Amino acid sequence: MSGDSDCTRTSPSAGSPSDNEFLPDRPKYVCSLSPDLITKAREELQEKPEWRLRDVQALRDMVCKDYPSLGTCLDDAFLLRFLRARKFDYDRALQLLVNYHTCRRSWPEVFNNLKPSAIKPVLESGFVTVLPCLDPEGRHVVCIRPDRWTPSNYPITENIRAIYLTLEKLIQSEETQVNGIVILADYKGVSLSKASHFGPFVAKKVIGILQDGFPIRIKAVNIINEPRIFKGIFAIIKPFLKEKIANRFFLHGCDLNSLHQNIPPVILPEEYGGTAGKLDISAWNELLLASEEDFLHDFSQLVLPCDSSPHDMLVSGDADEKQCDDSLRGMKPQLYYCY
Repeated sequence: MSGDSDCTRTSPSAGSPSDNEFLPDRPKYVCSLSPDLITKAREELQEKPEWRLRDVQALRDMVCKDYPSLGTCLDDAFLLRFLRARKFDYDRALQLLVNYHTCRRSWPEVFNNLKPSAIKPVLESGFVTVLPCLDPEGRHVVCIRPDRWTPSNYPITENIRAIYLTLEKLIQSEETQVNGIVILADYKGVSLSKASHFGPFVAKKVIGILQDGFPIRIKAVNIINEPRIFKGIFAIIKPFLKEKIANRFFLHGCDLNSLHQNIPPVILPEEYGGTAGKLDISAWNELLLASEEDFLHDFSQLVLPCDSSPHDMLVSGDADEKQCDDSLRGMKPQLYYCY
């Protein structure tokens, strides 16, 4: 499927009504939001149900006009993720969609052969999981535990792949598109040698995806049990963070009471002073692994045409890598100092 032909087929002005009889039907969008979430989406995201499909069509037309070879899925539900993530600003939603594809195509170590079964060792380690209960704002809590990673077993990019697939699964839910997510990162036991794998090049790539290349709203990042070395890690991350995102970082140290002010104990596992029982990673792992065929189908629609390589879609990794390697040399003394 080429992006150009797909746009030709889906443009509302393309073809006569009789021609359209032979075109494949797109999945019909049916809103699954509750009345309360419809109201929330209207107030916070500028989403008007009566204009929703008109807005989706407007974004689709912009893709076909400005990026006919993008090779993206153009279904209503898929495009709606990007509109919601940018509060129905057409231009910003379009840029987010282009960035989404740019990120995927510029980091093959992460995005080639991306499927749940390929990152099963990471899931089994417990590096990333999703708590079973939502917080009071209806948000999923993504729990990341770097101490569960053994660098000699697989590279850091495997952890990033697992986080990315977790976010892809979560964003399928319209509730998550509206409410956003919360991150809980437990840095207990993170050593200098492990932290050194997360240099500026990797940091810039990951932050670029989370801030500007993925249609999800990160409402809070709670850091718990961070050692002194985290000051060095955060020094690497902070230059790439927008002020709004930087202000959503909360460093709790070992103070569980501080954590509980942001995430109530009733949804937290015992490991974090909660009352929701022991942390169980099996349910999320089973859900993600059971979604293999869905991912293969969805990702098969995100195709880079062989005759397309627009300069404004793809980024130059060489320049970024050199710049970040230079930055890493400057950051290493901070890591050793903090350690």
